[in-house]
Amino acid sequence: MVEGRNYRPVVQAEKCQTCQICCRGCPADLIPEYQKEPTSLRGLIYQGKALEIHPAGLSPLPACQQACPLHQDTRGYAALVAQKKFREALELIREVNPLPAVCGFICHHPCEEACLRGGVDQPIPLRLLKRLAAELGCKEESVRRSPRKKKMEKVLIVGSGPAGLTAAHDLALLGYQVTIFESLPVLGGMLAVGIPAFRLPRDILQNEIGQIRQLGVEMVTRRPFLFRETKKSLKSLGFQAAFLAIGAHKSRRLSIPGERLTGVFQGVEFLRKINLDHKVEIGGRVAVIGGGNVAIDAARSALRLGADQVKIVYRRSRREMPAIPEEVDAARREGIEFRFLAAPIEIKKSGKHGLEINCLKMRLGEPDEKGRRRPIPIEGSRFSILADSIVVAIGQMVNSKMVTDLELSFDGTILADQETGQTNLKGIYAGGDAVTGPGWAIEAIVAGKKGVASIHQYLS
Repeated sequence: MVEGRNYRPVVQAEKCQTCQICCRGCPADLIPEYQKEPTSLRGLIYQGKALEIHPAGLSPLPACQQACPLHQDTRGYAALVAQKKFREALELIREVNPLPAVCGFICHHPCEEACLRGGVDQPIPLRLLKRLAAELGCKEESVRRSPRKKKMEKVLIVGSGPAGLTAAHDLALLGYQVTIFESLPVLGGMLAVGIPAFRLPRDILQNEIGQIRQLGVEMVTRRPFLFRETKKSLKSLGFQAAFLAIGAHKSRRLSIPGERLTGVFQGVEFLRKINLDHKVEIGGRVAVIGGGNVAIDAARSALRLGADQVKIVYRRSRREMPAIPEEVDAARREGIEFRFLAAPIEIKKSGKHGLEINCLKMRLGEPDEKGRRRPIPIEGSRFSILADSIVVAIGQMVNSKMVTDLELSFDGTILADQETGQTNLKGIYAGGDAVTGPGWAIEAIVAGKKGVASIHQYLS
C-alpha cells in the first residue's frame, strides 16, 4: 500500500498481487472502517474478496501459491501458524492435500523458491511451517472429514504411493467404495521403500495412511494386479473403474561393461532392500553414480550402514544436480565426497572383492532440451575410482510387465491424457510417476486429484 492524498493508505491496483504483504503494519489493521470499505481494493483485500476483481493480466494468486502444483493456500496456513492456530492450519492444508506431514518432510517446496520475501532477506520456510502445523495440529481435536452418501460403484486403486493415496482419499470422500492393491509388503509406495526413514519417519507416513484408511478405504498389501484382460479382471472383482498409480520402481542401467558384477547395486532396489530391512553388505568404500535424490539418499544410507568412505560421481556440475539442494548440503556435512564432471565408462573387478570404476572427465556444452548443459567427454582424461560397492542411481522407469494391455509411450511410461489421466482402456485411468516418469510427490498428488475428477465424471 502507498499513502494517498488524504493520508489514508491506498492500493496500486496495477501492481497488486493480493498477497496481503502490504497489510503488515498498515493503519487499516487498527482502523475497522478501512477494512469494511465495500468498493475499494483495500477493503476487498481485508475481506478476502480481492480475487473477484483482480486486475487483468496478473496472476490471480500470490507467487508462492501459484508456484505450488496444488495451488495450496500457503499464506493462509502460514498466517494461522503465526497465530498458533495449528489445528486450523492443518485443516486448511488438508482441504487440498491429504498428505500434509509427508509434504512437510520431503516436498521440494517450489513455493519457497517463488516467495517474494526472498528478494528482501530469506523466503518464508513454508515447508517447515506445514510440517509444524501437521505435527502440532494433529495433537488437537480436529474436525473429522466424513464421506458423502455412500455410492454403489467400486473403484480399484493400483499402487499406494502419493498418487494412489490421494485418489483413494478423494474418491472415498465422494462416497465411492475404494480398494487399494499394493504389490509391496508395506503401504506407501516410494514414500515407504524409496525414501529413507531418516528423511521421512515411518510413523509420520503410517499416521497419514491411517487417516485415509479411516475413511473406509480397504488396503491390501502383497497384491499385484497385472493389466492383462483388464476389463474382465475388473469386472470379475466387482470394480467399475480403476486408477493405476504403480510408480516407477525399476532403475535405469548405465549400459556399460561390468554393470552386472557382484557388488553393483541399482539405486531404487538398493533403497528398497534397506527400507524393507533386508541385509545389505556394502563394505567400507561405496561409490554412488548419479545426481538425483535417489543418489543422495543412497549415499547417506550407505553411511548409516557403516561405510567408511562414500563418494558420489556425477557427470555434470553441482549447479545441474536435480537433487533437492538441502539434501546435497546435508550429504556434504555428513562427509560424503563429490566427484563432479565425471562419467563411468566401465566397471571391473579389483583384487579379491573390490571394484574399479573407469571414468572420463567431462566438460559442459550447450543446454539440452531440459535446459541443462550437456556433458561432453574430454579425450585422454581417463581415471579410476576404487570401491567395495557401487550404487547406480541414474534414473527410474516403469515396470512394463505390469501393464501389458496398456499403450505405452516411447520411454516406457503409460500413455495417458495429460489432463484426465484416461488410458487407451475405457474406465482405466493412470497418473503419477507411471505416466510422467520419476517426479515429485506433490506432482503425484495433483495427478491423483485429476484422476479422481475423471473417474467421478465417468461413473456419474
